[in-house]
Amino acid sequence: MRRRVVVTGIGVVTPVGNNVEAMWNVLRHSGSGIGLITHFDASRFPTKIAAEVRNFRLSDWVGDARRFQSCGRNVTFAIAAATEAVRDAGISGDRVDPPRFGVYLGAGEGQQDFGRFMQLMCSARSGSEVDPALFSQGGLRMLDPQVEIEQEPNVPAGILASLFNAQGPNLNCLTACAASSQAIGEATEIIRRGDADVMLSGGAHSMIHPFGVTGFNLLTALSTHNDEPTRASRPFDKNRDGFVLGEGAGMLVLEELEHARRRGARIHGEVVGFGTTADAFRITDTHPEGRGAVSCIQMALKDAGLRTDQIDYINAHGTSTDVNDRVETMAIRQALGADAYKTPVSSVKSMMGHLIAAAGAVEAIVCLLTIRDNLIPPTINYETPDPDCDLDYVPNTAREAPVHHALSNSFGFGGQNISLIFSRFQR
Repeated sequence: MRRRVVVTGIGVVTPVGNNVEAMWNVLRHSGSGIGLITHFDASRFPTKIAAEVRNFRLSDWVGDARRFQSCGRNVTFAIAAATEAVRDAGISGDRVDPPRFGVYLGAGEGQQDFGRFMQLMCSARSGSEVDPALFSQGGLRMLDPQVEIEQEPNVPAGILASLFNAQGPNLNCLTACAASSQAIGEATEIIRRGDADVMLSGGAHSMIHPFGVTGFNLLTALSTHNDEPTRASRPFDKNRDGFVLGEGAGMLVLEELEHARRRGARIHGEVVGFGTTADAFRITDTHPEGRGAVSCIQMALKDAGLRTDQIDYINAHGTSTDVNDRVETMAIRQALGADAYKTPVSSVKSMMGHLIAAAGAVEAIVCLLTIRDNLIPPTINYETPDPDCDLDYVPNTAREAPVHHALSNSFGFGGQNISLIFSRFQR
């Protein structure tokens, strides 16, 4: 028998709240964290809006926040969310064996200093060209090595391991929008096969900077609904025009069931299904028939041992782009058959934007809260039905309904697909 994996701790930093209950209070009341960009001057960008984390202070979570003053936003978000999750789980000191406690994140790259890059480029100009030697000299003179190392995606996992004395497996994956969901699935497998008893898993990311916004604008993936920011993200609506970039972190403490029972831990839910596939198609396009997404959902159902009629809620990837929403709807229909039309589907990206690598972990926590409260969060800004998107998207208002099993989809650029299934804990 494989070992069962439960969730004993959760923590978040998001554009709609900097802890779990604050976030959930906004989501259940159809709020929004989307507004004009303040991190930099975006007045000349096609997209001038984003879902920024606001009123965040790391000092609210750690005693001496000054030791992390060189860290980027993604690292500080990770520290805060992980601290909330670890406290929630009550794992400390002799309550967990350090070599049996690991970290697996899906964290994105760190801070990108656009201003410093421009200074470097200007200092390296030689006529109309950029002199590589001058560029290197300027970099050695101007850059702080401690700040630069923070750009590496593996840094958050290393910092969390040192903070919580997690001496077990330590990994990070960066599979775009599917990263933190993949991390949760892979961390679950580590516990299932007996290589750890406890895993801190999730993700953190911030791409709300000139490089990030420019890149997604070039892909024509971002909404340009700048005049009404809170109405810009409209998953599955016929008039959707792209996603809204967000930032934040989500962290879960995953634990082997008997280990959790021995220490009397509170259990938020159980991870019962994990599916992972690749479209094997194009680097930025979903396969038009959703083949990877279909097989991913089917794999998660098989792993969980559940029938299609047992899924009570689907937290959709639901980005608000034309292709994603249409193909995800198609994939759900193919994977669930007739039961797709009986299953509520919603996208919280309508309220908090797309947290990229961190999105899956935060949405996994949303699934656990949905199960806890039997309350399905809505897809806000759903006004005009799209004939290609014909499922029940829980429009605009949260819905009370019994939820025992929730499916969470994360489909990333490059065709990486992850589906996770969380269930109400049954002894």
